[in-house]
Amino acid sequence: MKKLSLTIIAFIISFSSVMADEGMWFLMHIERLNYRDMQKMGLQLTPEEIYSINNQSLKDAIVQFNGGCTASIISDSGLVLTNHHCGYDAIAELSTAEQNHLKNGFWASSMAEEMKPESLYVRFFVRMDDVSKRMLAQVNDSMSEKEREAALNKEIAKIEQENSEGGKYTVSVRSFYQGNEFYYFVYEDYKDVRLVGTPPESVGKYGGDTDNWEWPRHTGDFSLFRVYADQDGKPADYSTDNVPLKAKYHLPVNIDGVKENDFAMILGYPGRTNRWMPAQGVEQNVKYAYPAWVEGSKLSMDVYKKYMDADESINLMYASSYASIANYWKNRAGMIEALTEHKTVEKKSKIEAKFDKWANKKANKATYGNVIENINKYYSLTNEKAKQGNYLIGMLRSSKFAVLPYRVGSALKQYASASEAEQKNLLPRIQGYVESNYKDFYLPLEEEVFAKQLGLMASKSNYSLPELVAEIGEKNNNDFTSYTKAIFDLSMFTSKERVEAFLQYPDMAILENDPLYILSNQLLDKYRESPEDLVQPENDFQASFRLLVKGLRESGLSDIKYPDANSTLRLSYGKVRALPADKRNDAKENNYTTFKGMIKKYKPNDSEFDLDQSMLDIYEKKDYGRYANERGELPVNFLTDNDITGGNSGSPVINGKGELIGLAFDGNIEAMAGDVIFDSKLQRTINVDIRYVLWLIDKYSNAKHIVDELTIITK
Repeated sequence: MKKLSLTIIAFIISFSSVMADEGMWFLMHIERLNYRDMQKMGLQLTPEEIYSINNQSLKDAIVQFNGGCTASIISDSGLVLTNHHCGYDAIAELSTAEQNHLKNGFWASSMAEEMKPESLYVRFFVRMDDVSKRMLAQVNDSMSEKEREAALNKEIAKIEQENSEGGKYTVSVRSFYQGNEFYYFVYEDYKDVRLVGTPPESVGKYGGDTDNWEWPRHTGDFSLFRVYADQDGKPADYSTDNVPLKAKYHLPVNIDGVKENDFAMILGYPGRTNRWMPAQGVEQNVKYAYPAWVEGSKLSMDVYKKYMDADESINLMYASSYASIANYWKNRAGMIEALTEHKTVEKKSKIEAKFDKWANKKANKATYGNVIENINKYYSLTNEKAKQGNYLIGMLRSSKFAVLPYRVGSALKQYASASEAEQKNLLPRIQGYVESNYKDFYLPLEEEVFAKQLGLMASKSNYSLPELVAEIGEKNNNDFTSYTKAIFDLSMFTSKERVEAFLQYPDMAILENDPLYILSNQLLDKYRESPEDLVQPENDFQASFRLLVKGLRESGLSDIKYPDANSTLRLSYGKVRALPADKRNDAKENNYTTFKGMIKKYKPNDSEFDLDQSMLDIYEKKDYGRYANERGELPVNFLTDNDITGGNSGSPVINGKGELIGLAFDGNIEAMAGDVIFDSKLQRTINVDIRYVLWLIDKYSNAKHIVDELTIITK
């Protein structure tokens, strides 16, 4: 992250009256909490047009995409718009070295050509409701946290069953404000989702890791899919008999463009924020957990890149995993610097000191008196554990064979201990499981990344290591190269054929003595470990964290008025808003970028900034059609000051009339600490301008038939 420049400081002073609206809000609370503010900023819709249970509304066009991103329905035939990086896995899966859709792009010329990836779904939000009183009636202050959790889970099961309508809907009861409130959410899942189109990676990922979290940005980060249903419009497994979903509501598309201070709202499924995190939790992340994450991620990226650059088929295998690791690597590094720069620990500590005084007043002491002490004690006891945990997570995320032997081995153990009749019934399912686990990996890469991750954890950990890791590390000065090669050669788990041979002649002794199986089990045991000496401190911490949030709300000492994000549907609102003038951006105002600026970044044969010849030819012709702005430029990306986080990727950016103007895909590095603190002056959302999306489909990709599906709004 870059230091604050004098330009930015001047910008902050001169624009101190222009404030972003902080918060990720429940749709059902908009009328009560946000509607008047939104109207003043430019909203022209009613609350009922945004969220309605009985009538069509905006919420019917917003879907959760494959559990980790957001998307929107943009045609009455179930066309789905999301980010390129959200569709990355599916696009990679459908690609081969001969037909590399990830590299070259893909556009179905008809619905018959739309392609079904193996596993992809979208989730429609049906309704939500507050069940706080019902849930909290099941618990009392004398319960331990485990007892409390058990009582709550029992009631959750009842609520989910009551509202699922016999399995028609997926129902999820979620806690908010650290367990002080509860809401249930009803969803409908559609599993037949097919790829319609994607630009080439050079467009969809333009700028790569270099531009990630940066502004100015010039990325066409979008892809298109379609939802299919049975003849009655109901969810169904993939079938050639399925038909495009007749959408209950789809977003109209506005191509008039945006200007400074235009109203913008974003609906989506933000994954996780930690705005209520205590000061010492932030301290633990900055000094222990995040540095380990950054170091482990960089190690994996270096190993991956060596093999990916050498072979295109390996590149396809690991492209999605590499992108995910790289994204978090840059995020965590930026978080360390941003949280330090903002003095977040110091600011939160001051609030907690005030809380502690309030908590120890006579009227509050019995409930809140020990809250801060318990929280700080827990973090001091777990700092080194958090550090090692992040080295271990880095290994589990990047090394297939850290986890696979445990997972597959568990199935083999069940099979080997079953009777002959039971084995006959189990065999097809286990064979399918083995088949799915032994796809798309390159053994030399896996062996090297595993060895280096083991060495990193062993050399950097000040916490108790898994027995084998400690033993081999001590014998070999934390060099696991020879050891890993030996156990990869010996283990049955490095080959699908060896595992299948075991199924023919199952022998529990062979399984239990397999060196990779033993190591994998030790790693997963360490990951799940709950040391006895931390049981009581953790119980006290969980209870105290809940009371801290409750007390901060009760005392009014916190400015936060909304619950942390947890992958439930939220709305954030703000405006199109520039950052300080930047000489790297050729646009008239630093709230958007242009195609011209993109061409300026072009580097032939560069992995991040290359462009194909057709893109360069179109630029020379300036063939922008109706997608150009009033200056004759083709806009690419633009900025708003909405409050978003991971999970909002692919979220639609909507104007005051409820029309689609772009889709969110990133945040800016100046506000990298956004998951913990909201910077009203510098926090920005980076969005793909919908005009650039349509131009790429229409002019660049010659897929105008897809644009013709849309409801286009213009003056």
